[in-house]
This record gives sequence, C-alpha cells and structure tokens, in this order.
Amino acid sequence: MSNDGKRSHIPIRPDWLATCQEEALQPDQKIIDPHHHLFDRPGWRYLLDDLLLDISQGHKVQSTVYVQGRAMMRVDGPEVMGPIGETEFANGVAAMSASGRYGDVRVCAGIVGFADLLRGDAVRPVLEAHLAAAGAFGESPGRFRGIRHIAVWDPDPAMVNPAYQPTENMLDSDAFRLGFSHLAPLGLSFDAWLLFHQIPYLTRLAFAFPHTPIVLDHCGGIAGIGAYAGKQDEVFSVWSKGISDLAKCPNVMVKLGGLGLGLSGFGFEHQPVAPSSTQLASTWRPYIETVLDAFGTDRCMFESNFPMDKGSYSYSNGWNAMKRIAEKFSQTEKDDLFWRSAACFYRLPGDAGMDRGHNVKAQT
Repeated sequence: MSNDGKRSHIPIRPDWLATCQEEALQPDQKIIDPHHHLFDRPGWRYLLDDLLLDISQGHKVQSTVYVQGRAMMRVDGPEVMGPIGETEFANGVAAMSASGRYGDVRVCAGIVGFADLLRGDAVRPVLEAHLAAAGAFGESPGRFRGIRHIAVWDPDPAMVNPAYQPTENMLDSDAFRLGFSHLAPLGLSFDAWLLFHQIPYLTRLAFAFPHTPIVLDHCGGIAGIGAYAGKQDEVFSVWSKGISDLAKCPNVMVKLGGLGLGLSGFGFEHQPVAPSSTQLASTWRPYIETVLDAFGTDRCMFESNFPMDKGSYSYSNGWNAMKRIAEKFSQTEKDDLFWRSAACFYRLPGDAGMDRGHNVKAQT
C-alpha cells in the first residue's frame, strides 16, 4: 500500500526480519518487480540504496516499476501540478540506475504517478506534464506509464488513510470518468487500489472503458482488521465473486502481492520469528490461486509492494513464497508471472515476450 496510514503500515524491524532470512530459490528466474515505492519521510526513509540492498538478496530482479506514494511532491506552483514532482524524482532515480553505476537492475524503468481524475477535462495538462517529466519526446514515450488515483473507501473511516478522501462511488462519478477518458488517448494505464467490497465499481469502470488498460493492485484489497476481523470466510466470499466478475473484462490484469499489509490482518508481525517462505506461501495460496484461476498467468504479475510489505517479511522470503506457489507451473507460465505480464502491461523496453501477444486486449 502506497500510503502511510496507521492501519496499513507495519513498522520495519531489521533484527526481526533477520530471524528468518532465506537464500533465493531458483536464482536464475528473471523478475520484474512491478510495484514498489521510494520516499524520504520523517522517521522513514526508503530510497534507491535501500531498495538495491533488498534486491541484492539473490533474486534476479532486472527492472522495476515505481508506483505513486506522495513522494517529493512539488510545494511551489499550482497544487494540481504537485504530483509532477514525484515523477521528476522517480525519473531521476531511473536515470541514476540507467547509468549502470548501481548495478545491472534498471530501477524505475516504468513510472506510475498521480493526477486528480476528478478534475475531468482539466486533468489533461497534468497528464501531459507527467509524460514530459519522464522524458516523453517525439516518438519516444519516456518512462511514464500510467496513473494511480487511490479509491480505497470503507464505512469505517479508520480503514482509510486520511491523505486520500475518495467517496464510495468515485469510480462511478461523471467527473472521475471524464478525467479517466483521457488516459487511453495518451497511451496511459490505470492502477486501481481499492478494498475487496469495491471491486464491482472497478468492473463497471473497466466495461465502460474497454480500451484503457487497468491493473488491480494487491490482489484486490483483502481486509482482515476492524469490522472484518474474524470474518475471513465472509470476506473471501465477497472478494472471490468480485474477482470472478472482474476477470470478464479483458483489459484488466491483477498484481499478486500486497498481502503483507496490516490491512490484511494475517498477523505475521506478531510472531516471535519472521515468517518463512513456506508459511507465506501457505497463507497466500488460496487468494493467489483464486485470482490465477480467474485471470490466468498471462494477466497476472507478482509484486513486492516494498517497503510497505517489509514489516511482515523480507524481500527474499517474499519472492521465495511466490516461487513456491508457482512451482507447478510451466516455465512459460512462470515467466508470465515473474516478468512477462509486467513487461507487457507497462510496455517496458527489451521485452522478449511481447511477440507472444501476452497483454490486456486494450493494448493490442
């Protein structure tokens, strides 16, 4: 989760994480990490060197996608242009990484930012400014790939980060949809972050805009705290029905991850020893396999969601868990999950799998 709400952020404890630190399984498996954040906040810093330290744990991460998290927002100029500062920041990190001075991984090869889509037609200049800030020029698309306008809403305000104030029906609103309509003409995608009971709103949006590529973040917002504590079966039933219906939209993919958030209520952080990849895989499997059954490997991608998930497990153990879940798949299916789906959705350079046609149909 790319916010700093108290209900989602579990404090990171390096000593605790060190109690269960595994070597990377299948270290030759190529990986694109399609969802991480970077920021420097009071009491919490996670920048390029911190991410590279996590990546250095043995998995073959070749590139990453930066996703909005209210980092380095502009304080000068019009408020509507504040998010351009985040894109400038991420693009600067990408340039550092592309220099090769920090190793072979290409961090922030794709960038997802924020623009207030509720502004309707007035959002167009903001979208164009994002593209320019990430190097779009002439035939070159630069690094900017899409928008995330967080839609998380719940009757319990304690479930929602106060930094974001969407209404329950934001995705259905005329103003939002007018702003949303500008994404596809500019070649931009949409990252959707919402709670499990909101998935029907996203399904309606996806059907209304079949030419806009959409990816659902974090398995669709599983909740196991607050009013949802102790109601795992009820939550699973509502969530799985939403996932099944959403899968009928060919322009939608899903990110498999984000299950280390405090929101999920799995409670890994309360254990005396950090969880092993075997434990993580066992806990995550019902959710991830449900999504895979509905969407298929070519419309799913594993994600780290670091550092937001880092309070629950280490980077290495998280990817090991995903490899355990995928162990019975063919190599082609594994490649879908670990890099090809992400490369296709975010149109990352050097993708050898593009010729397989693995993509949401909105981009074909």
